Amino acid sequence: MRRIANYLVLNAYFVGLTTLSQTMTPLVLPLLVQRFAGEGAQGALYGNLRLWGLMTAVLVQPTAGMLSDRYRGRWGRRRPFILLGTLLDLGCIAFIGRIATMDGMHGYAWLMATFIALMVSSNIAHGPQQALIPDLVPQEERGMASGVKALLEVPLPLVLVAFTIGPMVGNGHLHAALLTLSLILVASMGVTLLTPEQRPSESMPFPWERLFRLAAMTTAFTISILGSGALIKTAIRIVPKIEFTHALWGFGLAGILAMGAAITVGVRLSIRAALGAEHSENNAFSWWVVNRLAFLTGATNMAGFALYFFQGRLGFPSEKAALPASRMLLVVGVCVLLTVLPAGRMADRWSSHRLMIFSGLLAASGSVVLLSSTVLWVIYLGAVLVGAATGIFYAANWAQGTRIVQPGEEGRYLGIANLAGAGAGAVGAYIGGPIADYFTQNYPEHPASGYVLLFGLFGSLFLLSILAALRVEVVRR
Repeated sequence: MRRIANYLVLNAYFVGLTTLSQTMTPLVLPLLVQRFAGEGAQGALYGNLRLWGLMTAVLVQPTAGMLSDRYRGRWGRRRPFILLGTLLDLGCIAFIGRIATMDGMHGYAWLMATFIALMVSSNIAHGPQQALIPDLVPQEERGMASGVKALLEVPLPLVLVAFTIGPMVGNGHLHAALLTLSLILVASMGVTLLTPEQRPSESMPFPWERLFRLAAMTTAFTISILGSGALIKTAIRIVPKIEFTHALWGFGLAGILAMGAAITVGVRLSIRAALGAEHSENNAFSWWVVNRLAFLTGATNMAGFALYFFQGRLGFPSEKAALPASRMLLVVGVCVLLTVLPAGRMADRWSSHRLMIFSGLLAASGSVVLLSSTVLWVIYLGAVLVGAATGIFYAANWAQGTRIVQPGEEGRYLGIANLAGAGAGAVGAYIGGPIADYFTQNYPEHPASGYVLLFGLFGSLFLLSILAALRVEVVRR
């Protein structure tokens, strides 16, 4: 029990980080974008917002992790960055409350700038936070530690959002929701700052070459997403309105090819740019990131587009869709809660690799159920399967990742892995958003079709995650 308590303290800050993302991504940002831009352009503008904010995170998180690897402060390597990032977060959250009173594209421009600033501040803390498990936990116990991390990172924040912040947003009390978010962020930070880090004795020079490589990595990944998104936008411009079924099949195929290319080719090229010669020595790491990005693109964007999905699929108006959306996230969170610790124990005793494959199959099955009906309880049943799969995946995938990173470079490697954490939202929103807008504008008699198609694309990415997992070598302990 003492060991579990230590893991709870070490990982507590993930409660705040995920509460932040689950408040902004599926609730606050979609509503503000819809208010500023209208339903006909909301998908593309939401995608732009997510792309540039999350590509900022892709650069900042590994940079902060690398800086913390070399920091020699009295408080340890990681905790000063966690404190600084949180304080900056609070300022950004407060300003988003001010932006909510604005109108039109003026408000959207301020939202874009503030969201990018929030991605800088939150990832100053997030990168170093991720390195605490490889810093302080023996390798043979990292499955359980990763299970505790996943418990605090997914289900508990989703429960908090569903019972507190979600209803506040749904009832029009945005400022109360942002205040609640700030309190949760500060409380979780305070617990993790109790982690007993030791002050490192040796000093290492700052590797400027690696910083330039991280910039090259971010540029390569951004170009891959922009290129895939440009192909979709070009197709939308040149293809006239066609028969509805043909449009579904055509843009469905184009969407999965574009997302698949951004995930596989984009990650492989980006990690090669970041690691240089190290890439060939640790090929398993890049396939692990591809597996993580494919799965999280599906799971993250189902949450990110849930509000628009419920508006179109079930006819909920505006803010009222926040209630079923937050309840679906609650269902996912409870299922993660029930599966993540057993999965962490299984990852220590048996094979995290096999669990990664199984989670992809289970999530794909849940996606089929979720899309099969307009009955709310059937949608929630699909969310049960996706949630259980997500809990298994979080524990197994992170345990696998902490075993294949290079010792002494944990902050840098796990920061590079944010290609998956941040890239998931960018890939799904930037490429998928314009597809949803195309159907909203051209087929108003099928108001839910664009977002139903998007959820189908996200579900297919769970299958892509399985193919990537097959390329990750099994780590023997």
